[in-house]
Order: sequence, then C-alpha cells, then structure tokens
Amino acid sequence: RGASNAGELFERAKTCGYSALAITDECSLAGIVRAYQASKEIDLKLIVGAEFQLDDGPKLVLLCENRQGYTELCKLITRGRRASEKGTYRLTRADMADGMPGTLALWIPSSQPDIAHGRWMRETFGERAWLAVELHHGPDDVARLHELQALGRALELPLVASGDVHMHVRRRLALQHTLTAIRHRVPIAEAGALIFRNGERHLR
Repeated sequence: RGASNAGELFERAKTCGYSALAITDECSLAGIVRAYQASKEIDLKLIVGAEFQLDDGPKLVLLCENRQGYTELCKLITRGRRASEKGTYRLTRADMADGMPGTLALWIPSSQPDIAHGRWMRETFGERAWLAVELHHGPDDVARLHELQALGRALELPLVASGDVHMHVRRRLALQHTLTAIRHRVPIAEAGALIFRNGERHLR
C-alpha cells in the first residue's frame, strides 16, 4: 500500500538516525526478502513484523523478538490466509489466545478507541503490549495525544510513537494518492476519505 520501496525506506531511516526499521505488510511477509536485502546494503537492522485487523478485535502490529516469534508469525499469517478467500484473510482474538510468544504487540487504536480492545491486548500480551500513538498533524493532535495518554494510564499500557509510514519522503504523496486510487478502482478526484489528507505518513 506504500509509495516507496524497501531501499528508499532504509536509506531514509539511516539518514534520520534510526538504529532499526520495521517492515509490516498487512497479514503478509511478502516484502521481507527485499527488506532484508536493503537492510544489509544500508547496514541497518530489520525488524520483521506484520499488521492485522482482527474480525472481533483491534488493529495491531506484531513484531518478532526472536526466531520463535518469527515462527509464530508465519503460522498466524498462514492460518489467516487459509481461513478466507484468496487476497484476503480472517483472524479473530482466539487465533492469538496463546499470546504469540516471541513477539511484541502494538495496539493501533481507532479514532474512537474501544477500551475493551486495550484490555484484551494487556491480558493477552502482558508486558509485551504497547499502545501506538500516531500523530499526523491533524486538527486534533493535541486532544488525541491527551486521550491516548489517559487511555494508556487506565490500562497500564506504555505508549510508543508510531508513524504508519507509507512513503520515505513527503513528496511521494501524489504517487501514494495515485496508487491508492488504482487499488480501489476510483479516480483520484473521487477517492475522498481513501487518501491521506497530508504527507505526514513519511519516515520522520
């Protein structure tokens, strides 16, 4: 869904002073080989992971801590893909009932966070769970941050900055809009809420 390739992302991350970069396709590890190659060329650590939207639960990102985590992630992706039609996936909270050992979990709350999702994250992943904070220079960034800070305190979930990165630099926004419109088979002029309001989903 992004407008930059792995090499561009790793190069930008190195310039920004990052010590590692996570590549997280949605219920897929399709980009990991190219990401691994880019990480070696740029000499920057790759963190393997994937993003998921559970049918009966939250949107979250799982990051591999070790080989066990990678194995568990591969099993989960296979299970999700086999449970649905080609090109889609289906996963529920029950599929992660074992806590996905060897992984770290980032909860990506919706615009109206469901506290029950946060409780489930805490109960399922324990101290391996974080609440991801994504701020993209919207009209309510300050209020959003205060809301998530309060939520984190209530649930005893530490906060972590997350970018929802789709491009390595801001100027790729036009290409990002074009690719999104093509994916949804609509003209850019009619893409509306499907496209990003600004270019803040670049690697900052």
